[in-house]
Amino acid sequence: MRIALGQINVTVGDIEGNLTRCLRVVADAQADLVVLPELALTGYPPEDLLVRPDFVERALEALQRFAAAATGPAVVGCVDRAGGALANAAALIRDGRIEAIYHKRLLPNYGVFDEERYFEPGRKDLIVEVAGERCAITVCEDVWVHETTARLAAAGARVVVNLSASPFHAGKGSERESMLRARTTDDDIWVVYCNMVGGQDELVFDGRSLVLGPGGTLIARAPAFSEAIVVAEVGERTRHLAGRDLEHGAIAQAVAGHEELYRALELGLADYVRKNGFTDVVVGISGGIDSALVAALAADALGPDHVHGVLMPGPYSSEGSIEDAASLAANLGIDALTLPIGRPLSAFLDTLEPAFGDRPEDLTEENLQARTRGTLLMALSNKLGWLVLATGNKSEVSVGYSTLYGDMAGGFSPIKDVFKTRVWELARWRNEQKPVIPEETIAKAPSAELRPGQLDQDSLPPYELLDGILAGYVELDRSLDELVAEGFDRSTVERVIRLVDAAEYKRRQAAPGTRVTPKAFGRDRRMPITNRYRSGA
Repeated sequence: MRIALGQINVTVGDIEGNLTRCLRVVADAQADLVVLPELALTGYPPEDLLVRPDFVERALEALQRFAAAATGPAVVGCVDRAGGALANAAALIRDGRIEAIYHKRLLPNYGVFDEERYFEPGRKDLIVEVAGERCAITVCEDVWVHETTARLAAAGARVVVNLSASPFHAGKGSERESMLRARTTDDDIWVVYCNMVGGQDELVFDGRSLVLGPGGTLIARAPAFSEAIVVAEVGERTRHLAGRDLEHGAIAQAVAGHEELYRALELGLADYVRKNGFTDVVVGISGGIDSALVAALAADALGPDHVHGVLMPGPYSSEGSIEDAASLAANLGIDALTLPIGRPLSAFLDTLEPAFGDRPEDLTEENLQARTRGTLLMALSNKLGWLVLATGNKSEVSVGYSTLYGDMAGGFSPIKDVFKTRVWELARWRNEQKPVIPEETIAKAPSAELRPGQLDQDSLPPYELLDGILAGYVELDRSLDELVAEGFDRSTVERVIRLVDAAEYKRRQAAPGTRVTPKAFGRDRRMPITNRYRSGA
């Protein structure tokens, strides 16, 4: 059986555009069956659009139009009515009509998933014959549980087709491929896995669709982080011909490590910008490592002509930092605008003097510098239509080492889910491809430069230590006692936990950013702001 996987980048709510994209794949792929991703017609996840009757009606109408216009057999992800509820469904289209519809049986309701909020689980399997092969239709989570494929194999299915919208986190591609190989080995079946690709708010889908033969034989693999149509021969006839050096399908190179993470961040940023109607972005470049990495990501994702750097030197900005920021802009080929903050900062302080009186300078004046910069960036955004990129990393976001309405200002935060230590690693990796980030930026001790001689380490533990504690507390839900048992100093852990818990109100007001870890701030981790629970207390 010749099967085609349409790994496409769809947009939530763009039903007309998604329909056109799906039909184009069916027309271009000459195959016995074309497989499209989970909820390809609506985009994934549609969230509360699914509670709007008009949205559901348009989605159901799009399925009918797809069936009438499809030029060949296809399975497409869609919504369907299940009594008085909705189902996350896969429709088999043949001969211009909907031949059968499968309702997803296992609805994930953890991490970023809320499917039980919207869908009713299916109760029946669907096994159909395509080109002489018995094929089972499944959707995403169904195939992650061995019980599903064992049941389908026992019922006579030889090929398990899976429509998926599986969001990325670092290492997810190899984890997913290992799981699917296990299914083919345990149950002596073929697996055809079609995953979505593209960014959707903070989620990014990595594609890497797969065709696997019995015993885990890799037949085809689609590329990571880009659209593709992959065609492969599957089924019993193919197994019998395997000894004749049959060319099954294309196998894209595996992507891992820093390259995988960088490309995920790049795609998440590019799609957030374009799908929300922007063409250009603006980023405040300070000479520091975070803004340098964000600027590099933006230039790679959108092209240098669409990225605008702004240098905003203040009273404590070092000459070295200003030079590093200018060098970065030149290396990336982005334009650089210099807007010193001295005059507007003085105007703010003069205006506030009657209220401040003779009180000594403190954190207020530091934050005011950051807020002056945020005001300038947002003014450029309003006037010129540029999306402001915030530059905070996960370490800073975790402990609240950031200024509301200052360096937190922005429409998107590309490295929000990247710890500081990983920021340095990614910057070094990017420079290995082509040196663009000044070495001085990478080598120097990080500083917000909001007071004389300021270093991040004056206010925080060293990042190598801090990130280890944060990974345990934020991502793995370790308790204070568990972290101490792992070797961390108790007083340091107590301090970090206090900072994380106290910063929840800031995170609620932060821009969204690409999720690249198993637990990011946002959909993954939902803590109350008003909260008196303290770990270890």
